[in-house]
Amino acid sequence: MADRLQKLIANAGYGSRRWAEHLIEQGRIEVDNKTASIGDNAEITDCVKIDGQKIDLSRYLEQEIKVIILNKQAGVICSNLDDKGRKSVYSLLPKESRWVMVGRLDLNTSGLLLFTNNGDLANKLMHPSSQIDREYAVRVLGQVEDEDLKKLTQGVKLDDGFAKFSQIIFGGGQGANRWYKVVLKEGRKHEVRRLWEELGFKVSRLIRIRFGEIRLPNNLKANQYDYLKPRQVKLLLDIVER
Repeated sequence: MADRLQKLIANAGYGSRRWAEHLIEQGRIEVDNKTASIGDNAEITDCVKIDGQKIDLSRYLEQEIKVIILNKQAGVICSNLDDKGRKSVYSLLPKESRWVMVGRLDLNTSGLLLFTNNGDLANKLMHPSSQIDREYAVRVLGQVEDEDLKKLTQGVKLDDGFAKFSQIIFGGGQGANRWYKVVLKEGRKHEVRRLWEELGFKVSRLIRIRFGEIRLPNNLKANQYDYLKPRQVKLLLDIVER
């Protein structure tokens, strides 16, 4: 069945619909050896090329949208390829589907990672306009004052612009190390660490514990995964369709 070209490209996990539309406008996409135009429809069996390279529109074509939650351990990478031989999160997933990661966690961050077999859903969840809460448990080394917390929630200037936590809650701890729960509405690279470090604090542990309404289950062991229940998948679908 024919559908909008940019939708098929997004569903296949190559990028967002807006990204595909931008490439179409630049004349960089061909359908059956003809330069595509905005508004064109295509079928998954058509020969579609981006910058002359053929892409597979059917690679994530599945009836049921599935989402997996993984409890990533620190030291595991979020890439398929690694010249150092480190363990990848993709080696921990079931082989029944091709999985698209929803956001990333850096090497030393652990906790909640989501994967889906639907590229369009993944792209929408990662898009800045989604404004989805990302909650982390962070252990901070140093004496944090009320003034520091105020700065972190009002905004701190980083190299790539202002950033802030929408919420900070004290999570316990004594001595030099204190735990906090912090919430962001975007997913810039190393953003949690950079915010604290900009004020002179060292982050000694960082765990993502929530994405939107999806929380990391207490009984999900490190490097283990589970399938989200249908009602949880619907929560994610509702977020991107609102």
